[in-house]
Amino acid sequence: MSGISRPVATNQSGPHQDVIRRVERALSHPWRKPVAEHTRAAFARADAWLERQGGAERPLILDAGCGVGISTRHLAARFRDHLVIGVDRSAERLSREHGEISDNALLLRADLVDFWRLALGAGWQPVRHYLLYPNPYPKAAHLKRRWHGHPVLPVILALGGRLELRSNWQLYVKEFAQALLHVTGVSCPIEPYTPDASYLTPFEAKYHASGHALWRLTAILPHRPELGLEGCQACGTMAAPHMLQQED
Repeated sequence: MSGISRPVATNQSGPHQDVIRRVERALSHPWRKPVAEHTRAAFARADAWLERQGGAERPLILDAGCGVGISTRHLAARFRDHLVIGVDRSAERLSREHGEISDNALLLRADLVDFWRLALGAGWQPVRHYLLYPNPYPKAAHLKRRWHGHPVLPVILALGGRLELRSNWQLYVKEFAQALLHVTGVSCPIEPYTPDASYLTPFEAKYHASGHALWRLTAILPHRPELGLEGCQACGTMAAPHMLQQED
């Protein structure tokens, strides 16, 4: 990924006034859309892979919206004793050649909204969960497309673990922190982030090279399946949980 990236342009002057309303709607009206078959198949593959890799004894990391999978590769190299699953909706992005995948990593094409619901229903408890440079959808009218404005937000937070969000748009991170506090009661600081020489994603490298300020939010969340229980039951994903090892 090359070239200079323009700063995010938005018609918002501050956090969207409807963030809390959208969060309340997500809590009271769970996402009930049926799970796509290709995502159900991808999840079954992931669940079987975890079992083969000794998932009951090894901590799990989710790399949500992993793009071309570079971040998944870096995380797998950094956390060799963990199992890392990268999920992206684009088969084309995942097919790009960026080197071998280590044996503790798996890349999957799936719809994230469905995958998260299946993961919660199966009792997954990732110790780390990354949302790295999600599409900001900067127009005010597109709030519901941002993860904190989407009905799946309670499921994301219910998975628990160390949730880390990075973005080059501070307003996105502020809104996410506002939504997270409202759902969980967990207050977390928003901090500027300066990456080291080994960028975690191509977007991180491009934004940093373009002179953008980068922002990070990190929250330590408990596993709270009741937050997304109804949505998981609606799509037939609730199952007896299998406990994945917690990170020391």
